[in-house]
Amino acid sequence: MLNGIFRASPWLENTLTFLYFKVKRISSSSIGATISTIVEQPNMKVQILPALQDNYMYLIIDEATQEAAIVDPVDPESVATAVKQNNINLTKVLTTHHHWDHAGGNAKLCKKFNNLEVYGGDDRIEALTHKVKHDDSFNIGGLKVKCLATPCHTIGHICYYITRDQDTPAVFTGDTLFAGGCGRFFEGTADQMYKALIQILGSLPNETKVYCGHEYTENNLKFGRYVEPENEAICQKIESVRSQREKRCPTVPSTIQDEKLTNPFMRVHEQSVMNHAKEKDPIQTMAFLRREKDNFKT
Repeated sequence: MLNGIFRASPWLENTLTFLYFKVKRISSSSIGATISTIVEQPNMKVQILPALQDNYMYLIIDEATQEAAIVDPVDPESVATAVKQNNINLTKVLTTHHHWDHAGGNAKLCKKFNNLEVYGGDDRIEALTHKVKHDDSFNIGGLKVKCLATPCHTIGHICYYITRDQDTPAVFTGDTLFAGGCGRFFEGTADQMYKALIQILGSLPNETKVYCGHEYTENNLKFGRYVEPENEAICQKIESVRSQREKRCPTVPSTIQDEKLTNPFMRVHEQSVMNHAKEKDPIQTMAFLRREKDNFKT
Protein backbone atom coordinates (compact mmCIF):
# COMPACT_ATOMS: atom_id res chain seq x y z
CA MET A 1 0.00 0.00 0.00
CA LEU A 2 3.05 2.25 0.02
CA ASN A 3 2.82 3.07 -3.71
CA GLY A 4 6.46 2.37 -4.43
CA ILE A 5 7.78 5.20 -2.25
CA PHE A 6 9.69 2.69 -0.18
CA ARG A 7 9.43 -1.06 0.24
CA ALA A 8 8.46 -1.96 3.79
CA SER A 9 9.05 -5.31 5.41
CA PRO A 10 6.10 -7.73 5.09
CA TRP A 11 5.42 -7.41 8.83
CA LEU A 12 5.38 -3.60 8.75
CA GLU A 13 3.31 -3.48 5.60
CA ASN A 14 0.72 -5.89 6.99
CA THR A 15 0.54 -3.87 10.21
CA LEU A 16 0.04 -0.62 8.32
CA THR A 17 -2.63 -2.09 6.05
CA PHE A 18 -4.44 -3.58 9.06
CA LEU A 19 -4.51 -0.18 10.77
CA TYR A 20 -5.58 1.54 7.55
CA PHE A 21 -8.58 -0.71 7.02
CA LYS A 22 -9.50 -0.72 10.71
CA VAL A 23 -9.65 3.09 10.72
CA LYS A 24 -11.49 3.07 7.40
CA ARG A 25 -14.02 0.62 8.81
CA ILE A 26 -14.67 2.75 11.88
CA SER A 27 -14.91 6.03 9.98
CA SER A 28 -17.27 4.84 7.24
CA SER A 29 -20.79 3.49 7.04
CA SER A 30 -20.97 -0.29 7.25
CA ILE A 31 -21.94 -2.62 4.43
CA GLY A 32 -23.18 -5.03 7.07
CA ALA A 33 -26.78 -4.52 5.98
CA THR A 34 -26.01 -5.84 2.51
CA ILE A 35 -27.78 -9.11 1.86
CA SER A 36 -25.73 -12.25 1.29
CA THR A 37 -26.99 -13.61 -2.01
CA ILE A 38 -26.44 -16.79 -4.02
CA VAL A 39 -25.83 -17.02 -7.76
CA GLU A 40 -26.78 -20.51 -8.96
CA GLN A 41 -25.77 -22.27 -12.15
CA PRO A 42 -26.11 -25.93 -13.18
CA ASN A 43 -22.73 -26.93 -11.74
CA MET A 44 -21.38 -23.92 -9.85
CA LYS A 45 -22.93 -21.96 -7.00
CA VAL A 46 -21.42 -18.71 -5.72
CA GLN A 47 -22.48 -17.25 -2.40
CA ILE A 48 -21.65 -13.56 -2.07
CA LEU A 49 -20.57 -12.79 1.50
CA PRO A 50 -20.26 -9.12 2.55
CA ALA A 51 -17.41 -8.30 4.94
CA LEU A 52 -15.90 -5.29 6.72
CA GLN A 53 -17.06 -1.96 5.34
CA ASP A 54 -17.40 -2.76 1.64
CA ASN A 55 -15.50 -5.99 0.90
CA TYR A 56 -16.90 -9.11 -0.72
CA MET A 57 -15.83 -12.68 -0.05
CA TYR A 58 -17.05 -15.45 -2.36
CA LEU A 59 -17.87 -19.04 -1.46
CA ILE A 60 -17.55 -21.12 -4.65
CA ILE A 61 -19.29 -24.51 -4.56
CA ASP A 62 -19.03 -27.38 -7.03
CA GLU A 63 -22.55 -28.80 -6.92
CA ALA A 64 -21.57 -32.30 -8.06
CA THR A 65 -18.96 -32.96 -5.37
CA GLN A 66 -19.94 -30.35 -2.76
CA GLU A 67 -16.30 -29.29 -2.66
CA ALA A 68 -15.83 -25.55 -2.11
CA ALA A 69 -13.30 -22.72 -2.09
CA ILE A 70 -13.46 -19.28 -0.53
CA VAL A 71 -12.09 -16.12 -2.13
CA ASP A 72 -10.40 -13.58 0.19
CA PRO A 73 -11.86 -14.76 3.54
CA VAL A 74 -11.15 -11.70 5.71
CA ASP A 75 -14.06 -12.62 8.02
CA PRO A 76 -13.47 -16.27 8.98
CA GLU A 77 -16.53 -16.44 11.26
CA SER A 78 -18.89 -15.57 8.41
CA VAL A 79 -17.16 -18.07 6.17
CA ALA A 80 -17.47 -20.84 8.76
CA THR A 81 -21.17 -20.09 9.18
CA ALA A 82 -21.78 -20.22 5.42
CA VAL A 83 -19.86 -23.49 5.09
CA LYS A 84 -21.96 -25.06 7.83
CA GLN A 85 -25.23 -23.78 6.37
CA ASN A 86 -24.36 -25.18 2.94
CA ASN A 87 -23.07 -28.47 4.40
CA ILE A 88 -20.04 -28.47 2.11
CA ASN A 89 -16.38 -29.45 2.19
CA LEU A 90 -14.16 -26.35 2.19
CA THR A 91 -10.76 -27.32 0.75
CA LYS A 92 -9.20 -24.19 -0.75
CA VAL A 93 -8.61 -20.48 -0.16
CA LEU A 94 -8.13 -18.33 -3.26
CA THR A 95 -6.30 -15.15 -2.28
CA THR A 96 -6.22 -12.38 -4.87
CA HIS A 97 -3.53 -10.30 -3.12
CA HIS A 98 -1.75 -9.77 0.17
CA HIS A 99 -3.57 -6.70 1.56
CA TRP A 100 -5.03 -7.29 5.01
CA ASP A 101 -8.66 -6.78 3.96
CA HIS A 102 -8.28 -9.72 1.56
CA ALA A 103 -5.68 -12.04 3.14
CA GLY A 104 -5.97 -11.07 6.81
CA GLY A 105 -8.31 -13.93 7.71
CA ASN A 106 -6.33 -16.75 6.12
CA ALA A 107 -4.45 -17.96 9.20
CA LYS A 108 -7.50 -17.92 11.45
CA LEU A 109 -9.56 -19.78 8.85
CA CYS A 110 -6.86 -22.43 8.57
CA LYS A 111 -7.21 -23.04 12.30
CA LYS A 112 -10.94 -23.65 11.84
CA PHE A 113 -10.62 -26.06 8.90
CA ASN A 114 -8.00 -28.77 8.64
CA ASN A 115 -5.71 -29.11 5.63
CA LEU A 116 -6.85 -25.98 3.80
CA GLU A 117 -4.83 -25.19 0.69
CA VAL A 118 -4.12 -21.45 0.43
CA TYR A 119 -3.43 -20.20 -3.10
CA GLY A 120 -1.96 -16.86 -4.11
CA GLY A 121 0.73 -15.17 -6.14
CA ASP A 122 2.69 -13.33 -3.45
CA ASP A 123 4.92 -14.49 -0.59
CA ARG A 124 3.40 -11.73 1.58
CA ILE A 125 0.06 -13.59 1.66
CA GLU A 126 -0.80 -14.91 5.10
CA ALA A 127 -0.71 -18.72 5.49
CA LEU A 128 0.21 -19.27 1.81
CA THR A 129 0.72 -22.94 0.90
CA HIS A 130 0.50 -22.88 -2.92
CA LYS A 131 2.22 -20.00 -4.72
CA VAL A 132 0.81 -19.68 -8.24
CA LYS A 133 1.76 -17.84 -11.40
CA HIS A 134 0.06 -16.89 -14.66
CA ASP A 135 -1.69 -19.78 -16.43
CA ASP A 136 -1.34 -22.17 -13.49
CA SER A 137 -4.45 -24.30 -13.02
CA PHE A 138 -6.15 -26.53 -10.46
CA ASN A 139 -9.64 -27.82 -9.67
CA ILE A 140 -12.37 -27.23 -7.12
CA GLY A 141 -14.14 -30.56 -7.50
CA GLY A 142 -15.10 -30.51 -11.18
CA LEU A 143 -14.63 -26.76 -11.57
CA LYS A 144 -11.55 -25.73 -13.52
CA VAL A 145 -9.58 -22.79 -12.11
CA LYS A 146 -7.07 -20.84 -14.19
CA CYS A 147 -4.78 -18.28 -12.55
CA LEU A 148 -4.41 -14.93 -14.29
CA ALA A 149 -1.51 -12.77 -13.13
CA THR A 150 -2.55 -9.10 -13.09
CA PRO A 151 0.24 -7.18 -11.33
CA CYS A 152 -0.33 -3.47 -10.70
CA HIS A 153 -2.48 -2.91 -7.62
CA THR A 154 0.08 -5.24 -6.04
CA ILE A 155 2.93 -7.00 -7.78
CA GLY A 156 1.55 -10.44 -6.90
CA HIS A 157 -2.12 -9.93 -7.74
CA ILE A 158 -3.91 -12.99 -9.15
CA CYS A 159 -7.40 -13.21 -10.67
CA TYR A 160 -9.11 -16.61 -10.76
CA TYR A 161 -11.02 -17.67 -13.89
CA ILE A 162 -13.40 -20.57 -13.34
CA THR A 163 -15.14 -22.70 -15.94
CA ARG A 164 -17.17 -25.88 -16.26
CA ASP A 165 -19.30 -27.33 -19.04
CA GLN A 166 -22.82 -25.82 -19.24
CA ASP A 167 -21.92 -22.99 -16.86
CA THR A 168 -21.28 -19.35 -17.67
CA PRO A 169 -17.62 -18.72 -16.80
CA ALA A 170 -16.73 -16.52 -13.82
CA VAL A 171 -13.70 -14.47 -12.87
CA PHE A 172 -12.80 -13.29 -9.38
CA THR A 173 -10.87 -10.08 -9.84
CA GLY A 174 -10.02 -8.82 -6.34
CA ASP A 175 -8.81 -5.23 -6.61
CA THR A 176 -7.71 -5.33 -10.26
CA LEU A 177 -11.08 -4.92 -11.97
CA PHE A 178 -14.08 -3.41 -10.19
CA ALA A 179 -17.55 -2.95 -11.60
CA GLY A 180 -17.09 0.40 -13.34
CA GLY A 181 -13.49 0.89 -12.24
CA CYS A 182 -10.11 -0.58 -11.34
CA GLY A 183 -7.74 -0.67 -8.39
CA ARG A 184 -5.16 1.97 -7.58
CA PHE A 185 -1.71 1.47 -9.05
CA PHE A 186 -0.06 0.92 -5.66
CA GLU A 187 2.83 -1.22 -6.90
CA GLY A 188 2.57 -0.97 -10.66
CA THR A 189 2.13 1.15 -13.75
CA ALA A 190 -0.46 2.11 -16.34
CA ASP A 191 1.18 -0.31 -18.77
CA GLN A 192 0.57 -3.17 -16.36
CA MET A 193 -3.04 -2.22 -15.71
CA TYR A 194 -3.60 -1.89 -19.46
CA LYS A 195 -2.31 -5.43 -19.94
CA ALA A 196 -4.42 -6.70 -17.04
CA LEU A 197 -7.69 -5.08 -18.10
CA ILE A 198 -7.47 -4.98 -21.89
CA GLN A 199 -5.25 -7.88 -22.88
CA ILE A 200 -5.96 -10.44 -20.14
CA LEU A 201 -9.40 -9.84 -18.60
CA GLY A 202 -10.70 -8.15 -21.74
CA SER A 203 -9.97 -11.28 -23.77
CA LEU A 204 -12.28 -13.45 -21.64
CA PRO A 205 -15.70 -14.32 -23.10
CA ASN A 206 -18.06 -11.35 -22.92
CA GLU A 207 -20.59 -13.30 -20.86
CA THR A 208 -18.04 -14.03 -18.11
CA LYS A 209 -19.41 -13.04 -14.71
CA VAL A 210 -17.16 -10.59 -12.87
CA TYR A 211 -16.94 -10.89 -9.07
CA CYS A 212 -14.82 -8.05 -7.70
CA GLY A 213 -13.44 -7.34 -4.25
CA HIS A 214 -15.43 -4.28 -3.19
CA GLU A 215 -18.81 -2.58 -3.43
CA TYR A 216 -17.57 0.53 -5.24
CA THR A 217 -19.93 0.36 -8.21
CA GLU A 218 -22.07 3.45 -7.81
CA ASN A 219 -19.16 5.81 -7.22
CA ASN A 220 -17.20 4.23 -10.06
CA LEU A 221 -20.10 4.76 -12.46
CA LYS A 222 -20.41 8.39 -11.39
CA PHE A 223 -16.81 8.85 -12.47
CA GLY A 224 -17.57 7.01 -15.72
CA ARG A 225 -20.46 9.39 -16.38
CA TYR A 226 -18.11 12.32 -15.76
CA VAL A 227 -15.69 10.90 -18.33
CA GLU A 228 -18.42 10.06 -20.85
CA PRO A 229 -21.54 12.12 -20.05
CA GLU A 230 -23.30 10.93 -23.21
CA ASN A 231 -22.71 7.21 -22.60
CA GLU A 232 -26.25 5.90 -22.25
CA ALA A 233 -25.12 2.49 -20.99
CA ILE A 234 -23.50 4.14 -17.98
CA CYS A 235 -26.58 6.24 -17.22
CA GLN A 236 -28.81 3.18 -17.38
CA LYS A 237 -26.50 1.13 -15.17
CA ILE A 238 -26.37 3.88 -12.54
CA GLU A 239 -30.15 3.69 -12.19
CA SER A 240 -30.03 -0.10 -11.96
CA VAL A 241 -27.29 0.01 -9.33
CA ARG A 242 -29.17 2.56 -7.24
CA SER A 243 -32.20 0.29 -7.26
CA GLN A 244 -30.08 -2.68 -6.17
CA ARG A 245 -28.49 -0.75 -3.32
CA GLU A 246 -31.85 0.53 -2.09
CA LYS A 247 -32.83 -3.13 -1.70
CA ARG A 248 -29.49 -3.83 0.08
CA CYS A 249 -28.43 -6.13 -2.76
CA PRO A 250 -24.85 -6.48 -4.03
CA THR A 251 -24.14 -4.97 -7.43
CA VAL A 252 -22.03 -7.99 -8.36
CA PRO A 253 -21.61 -9.91 -10.50
CA SER A 254 -21.08 -7.69 -13.48
CA THR A 255 -19.95 -9.13 -16.82
CA ILE A 256 -16.98 -8.51 -19.07
CA GLN A 257 -19.42 -7.14 -21.66
CA ASP A 258 -20.90 -4.70 -19.11
CA GLU A 259 -17.43 -3.48 -18.25
CA LYS A 260 -16.53 -2.92 -21.89
CA LEU A 261 -19.63 -0.72 -22.20
CA THR A 262 -19.50 1.18 -18.91
CA ASN A 263 -16.00 1.08 -17.38
CA PRO A 264 -13.74 3.92 -18.59
CA PHE A 265 -10.62 1.92 -17.70
CA MET A 266 -11.72 -0.78 -20.15
CA ARG A 267 -12.67 1.85 -22.75
CA VAL A 268 -9.30 3.58 -23.16
CA HIS A 269 -9.38 2.86 -26.92
CA GLU A 270 -12.67 4.73 -27.31
CA GLN A 271 -12.30 8.15 -28.89
CA SER A 272 -14.65 9.74 -26.37
CA VAL A 273 -12.47 8.55 -23.48
CA MET A 274 -9.21 9.60 -25.14
CA ASN A 275 -10.73 12.98 -25.92
CA HIS A 276 -11.61 13.42 -22.27
CA ALA A 277 -8.02 12.63 -21.30
CA LYS A 278 -6.64 14.77 -24.13
CA GLU A 279 -4.45 11.81 -25.08
CA LYS A 280 -3.97 9.81 -28.27
CA ASP A 281 -2.43 6.75 -26.65
CA PRO A 282 -4.60 4.29 -24.67
CA ILE A 283 -1.93 3.62 -22.04
CA GLN A 284 -1.44 7.32 -21.41
CA THR A 285 -5.22 7.57 -21.25
CA MET A 286 -5.20 4.83 -18.60
CA ALA A 287 -2.63 6.76 -16.57
CA PHE A 288 -4.61 9.99 -16.84
CA LEU A 289 -7.86 8.33 -15.76
CA ARG A 290 -6.25 6.76 -12.70
CA ARG A 291 -4.76 10.08 -11.58
CA GLU A 292 -8.09 11.80 -12.12
CA LYS A 293 -10.07 9.09 -10.34
CA ASP A 294 -7.71 9.22 -7.34
CA ASN A 295 -8.87 12.80 -6.74
CA PHE A 296 -12.46 12.52 -7.97
CA LYS A 297 -15.17 13.77 -5.60
CA THR A 298 -18.75 12.59 -6.07
